[in-house]
This record gives sequence, C-alpha cells and structure tokens, in this order.
Amino acid sequence: MKYRTIGHDPRTRREVSVLALGAMHFGTGTDEQTAFAILDRYVEAGGTFIDTANNYAFWADSSQGGHSEAVLGRWLASRDAGDKVVIATKLGGRPVAAGLGFADTAKRENVEGLTAKAIRESAERSRDTLGVPKLDLLYAHVEDPVTPLRETVEAFAELVADGTVGLLGASNHWSWRLERARALAAAAGLPGYEVLQYQHSYLRARTDRPGRRSPYGNQGYVSGDLLAYLSETPELSLVAYSPLLAGAYVRDDRPLGPDWDHAGTPLRRAALREVAKQTGATVNQVVLSWMIGAETPVIPLVGASSVAQIEESLAAVDLELTEEQRTTLDTTY
Repeated sequence: MKYRTIGHDPRTRREVSVLALGAMHFGTGTDEQTAFAILDRYVEAGGTFIDTANNYAFWADSSQGGHSEAVLGRWLASRDAGDKVVIATKLGGRPVAAGLGFADTAKRENVEGLTAKAIRESAERSRDTLGVPKLDLLYAHVEDPVTPLRETVEAFAELVADGTVGLLGASNHWSWRLERARALAAAAGLPGYEVLQYQHSYLRARTDRPGRRSPYGNQGYVSGDLLAYLSETPELSLVAYSPLLAGAYVRDDRPLGPDWDHAGTPLRRAALREVAKQTGATVNQVVLSWMIGAETPVIPLVGASSVAQIEESLAAVDLELTEEQRTTLDTTY
C-alpha cells in the first residue's frame, strides 16, 4: 500500500492510504457479513481510509439512513480497529423524516442542512453510531444555500475546538462557495475545509446540464475550475467518489447516462482499452492508477460489494503507468 497526508495543520493532519474504501451500501445493498469481509481484506492490504455518511443509504428503504455508520461501528468494535483506520463521515444531507425519496432531498426543506444545531446534533449522533469519541474527518455533505455561511463555518470549528472532530471537509460544493467558506475561517483564525470530495473519473462529465440541486450544472462533478483551484492550493486534498462509474467502464448492463454523452467519451474509452492492453491490467485498474498518480493527486474512493472487487481495486495501487501511457490518456479528448 502507498500513503499520503491529508490536512495541512500538523495538529490534525493524517496519513491515509492512497485508495479509500466507500461504505455507502454496507447494511443495505451489501449485507453485514460481506461488508466485514471487505473491510477485513482492505485493512489487511494496508488500507486505512474508510468513507461513510449519516444518510447512507436512506433511499434503499425510505428511512433516514444510518445503516452504513452502524455497520462500521460494529466492525470497529469487533476488530478493535479505531486506531488503525481513518473514518470519514458526512452530514447535511440526512432526510428530516423517513419516507422521503432521493429526488425529494434535492429540496433544502427536506434535509437537515448545515445549521449550527444540525451540525452539532448530527456529529454527536455519528460519534455514537460509530462508537468513537472523535470523528477523524467530517464533511459538509451538500450545500445549504439558506443557512448563513458564517454560521456553518463557526459550527464546524467549534467541533474541532471541542476535540470531537479532527479534519474538516466539504463535498459537492461550488468552488466559489468553498473558497468563501475557507476565507471566512481564515479571517477568523478558525479551522476550515481541508479535504474535498467530488465525483471524478477518467471520463469527463458534461457540465452544461442542469444538476439535481441547481439549474447551473452539477456542482458535484470535478471541473477544470476545481482542478485549477486544487493545483494552486496544495494544502487541499481531493477524494474522488464514483471513480469507476458504478461499473460502467466494464459492464454492458451499466450504461453511462446522458452526462457522458459527448464526442470525447468514446475516444477516452478507446485510450483506456489501449493502455489496459499494454499493461495487462483491467480498465478499472488503469483508471485508478491514472488518478492516484495524477499531477494533481487524487485519492479514489471505491465501493465494493465483494472481496473480489476490492482485490481488483487494491491491485491498482501497484500499477505504474509509463510517461507515454499517461500522455496518451491525458491528451485524448
């Protein structure tokens, strides 16, 4: 396994594996026994970075979520693994009541949001569910356009000051809102967001289509604007969710959606297949290796519903692409 440091402040920064494991479907789509086996294999291979959220996976049974955190909490307790891994969780997108569907949570009034009260109560609930005294990394899961940004920034900083949260992060935020929040924190001498989580992969998603929460596009996708921001702000770390596009690279029954319907997609898919052929690796492994070794480093966040799937992803860590292969991938549009 390979490792890198997330966070800039020496008091809170952590060393984590370059491949993160997503636990979104643990306790719903993936049963607990299988989830435990996946977690055990990941840690055995040196993996240390596990990701969840307080609302995973509410859409599976029309609940408020919490299944994933609960499974992780039981695994942490049974393996006494609290000091061996870094657990990241998120708040802000939990439905306010059971019975709401995924589409319903696009409306601000249907989710908890990022008020000081919601942040304080949800962080405490996550600590209890995970069975940990401190959350290693806590993300603002989705934007809250109603709550004053200063209230959100100060509420997160209070958790760090209390010692109940280590690193802070933001997921699915517009770049300008992210920078505004970080500027507010810096001006007040408060800890700010240091880890970012967005959807990112080798194939480029269209940014001209309305997003689920905004008519201006999907702020959850990594854009050229965000990559430039990261390049100029090396103290920030990027964690990329859905790097393998839910199996769409390799499974005919998982077609790409309209967000990838443009002329560049078949060209980049062909480039991936060519490099996979040259290396003897799978297309998925080439995608992960490309991300891990990118000029602006990325930590891919992979899901797995079987031990075989996590084994395939783990093997990508040791795949070294040549400069020529990277050039082929990077210059194909």
